[in-house]
Parts: sequence; structure tokens; C-alpha cells
Amino acid sequence: MRKIIHVDCDCFYAAIEVRDAPELAGRPVAVGGRPGARGVIATCNYEARAYGVRSAMSSAHALRLCPQLVLLPPDFERYRAASRQILAIYRDYTPRVEPLSLDEAYLDVSGVARCRGSATLMAQEIRARIHREVGITASAGIAPNKFIAKVASDWNKPNGQFVVRPEEVDAFVAALPVSKLFGVGKVTAARLQALGVSTCGELRAWSEAALVAEFGRFGASLYRLCRGEDNRPVVPERRRKSLSVETTFANDLPDLAACMAALPALLADFMRRYRRAADAGAVCKAFVKVKFADFTQTTVERATVQPSAALWQTLLAAGYARKALPVRLLGIGVRYADAPDDDTQLELFAPEAVGAVGND
Repeated sequence: MRKIIHVDCDCFYAAIEVRDAPELAGRPVAVGGRPGARGVIATCNYEARAYGVRSAMSSAHALRLCPQLVLLPPDFERYRAASRQILAIYRDYTPRVEPLSLDEAYLDVSGVARCRGSATLMAQEIRARIHREVGITASAGIAPNKFIAKVASDWNKPNGQFVVRPEEVDAFVAALPVSKLFGVGKVTAARLQALGVSTCGELRAWSEAALVAEFGRFGASLYRLCRGEDNRPVVPERRRKSLSVETTFANDLPDLAACMAALPALLADFMRRYRRAADAGAVCKAFVKVKFADFTQTTVERATVQPSAALWQTLLAAGYARKALPVRLLGIGVRYADAPDDDTQLELFAPEAVGAVGND
């Protein structure tokens, strides 16, 4: 039986900003892009959430909801520095640490002797150290597997923790809304609702064969997860799957020539990040992402071991030709060879395009 802790920092980016500017304490604070440049909210504190501000919301809409919102641009160097401090704390307890992003991670503390072997006490101690040494708060979930630990870490936010013991797993999961299951977004949740399924307990009435027939391979995952089954180990080392930059433009780019003119700035930003990630592995593909004015988007990619400006120009021309509409967003990037098939996203975004980061 594993002992898994999922630690998730509360409002991470916003918390770092308030820590470094104490005069912001108690005020609604958000980190995100400029409202005039179609920016979106990356994260916000609970004071801002009281006004309805949420991650992934446009900055302009957030300011309409909360005119007194303090909207700050992201400062990833400070966020990464805090993240390194937090990871060092985790690794004082166990080498089995799996970071999911700058602000959250899984820890496998099975067999760890600290705190008399109690995962609950370890989580309390870790959270206290994050508060004392880093100056922000974190929440934690403790459970026998990763799925339940991640759900539990959201149970008593902010600055809290929740334990699901092995004997409590069945009842805890049965009562969960199906929207809490990995991979179930708004569309799948609505589809399940239309089938008369709103909780994991109701989903258990479906056989595995019936779920596979309805949802394909994902049906098998639904069958296991609604029973609280998740055998994934905590994986300390993760290979980067991709590296990319993207920019949302203040004004739509009207044609392909304007898109080509915007490409050099993206290339310069990408190459700075690419050089910093020199140990990420061998490149296998280059790609271009185009989002049009009607919010549809397309991605064009091609196999290559050595991406070049000329190749990205070719991919951009092919992507633009699919609709030939004004363009609101451009992105370029590479995919790495032999990356594991996991659901972790480790893409890097230009500050102008910072979007939903999911840290809360």
C-alpha cells in the first residue's frame, strides 16, 4: 500500500507577488497578460476569486468584474526560484518526488521513517516549512494513490490538508462528481450527465465493456478511476515532451505577410529558451500553431532533427492556408524524441501569451 502526498501551493504566482509586496495583502491580486493585448489570467488570489475572477479568464473581463484588481505581469524567474526552494524541501523527505508544474508535485513517502512514518504528519511538516522558508502557503492531499491524493489536496484549500485512508477510499470516490476524474472535462461530463451519470457511484453501474463501447479506450480508465483504482507510480524523472513559445497579438494579423513579419520575434524568444533546455534530448519534430480570429486553431508539424527558420516559415504558410483568416495567435516549437506518453505538459509560453496554468 503506497502513501502518496500531493502538495499544491495556493495561488502560487499571486502568492509570490503578495509575499514580495506585503502592501498587496488583503487586496485582489491576479497575474496575467495585459487586457489591451488580449491577455488572460494565469492565477489570482482568493480575494479576487470573491469577485468571480478565475484562471483562463480574459484580463479585460476580470477587470470588469473587479475594477480594483491589481493585475501584474508574470515574473517566471522569481516563480522558478521559489519552486526550486520547495522542491528541495520535498526531497528532504523522499527522493520519490514527481513535479507536475512549478507549484505542485506528488511525493511517495511509503516506507519513510520521518514523523514516525506518518504521511499526515509529514504533509503538515512540509506545509509548515514551505510557509516558513518560502513565505507562501500550500495545501496537501494524502491517500493510497495519485488520483485520490490530487483530489484530496483541493478539499481543504487554502492552507489545509485532507487524508483519505485506505478503508475510506471506496466511499470517498463513490460520492465524487464524475468531473473530478482525470480526463473528464466539460464535454465528457455533459455527455455522462446526458447518460444519467453524475457521480462515480452512479458510473460504477456501467460495465467496463459498456464504457469502452461508449467512450473507446478512455472507458477503461473511467471504469478503474470511478472505483478509486490508480496504480501509477510516482516518477521522479520526467523527460520534456515539447518546448514552445506563443504570442497573442493585440490586433489580429491580417494576412500571411504580417504573420511572416511576426515570426522573427518568436524565433528569437524560442532560441533563448531552446538553448537553456539544451539537455532536454533530441528533437524529432518542429511545429507551428495558428489561432485564427474566429478562435479556431490548427497545428502543422514536420519531422526534423534540426529545426530552422525556413522550416517554420514553411509550416506557417501551410497552417495559414488552411483558413486564410486574420490571425490572433502564433506559436512555434519542437517535440522531443523518446519522450514518455504521460499527461504532463511542460511547454514554455511567452509572457504575452500566459494563460491558464492551473495553479490555485
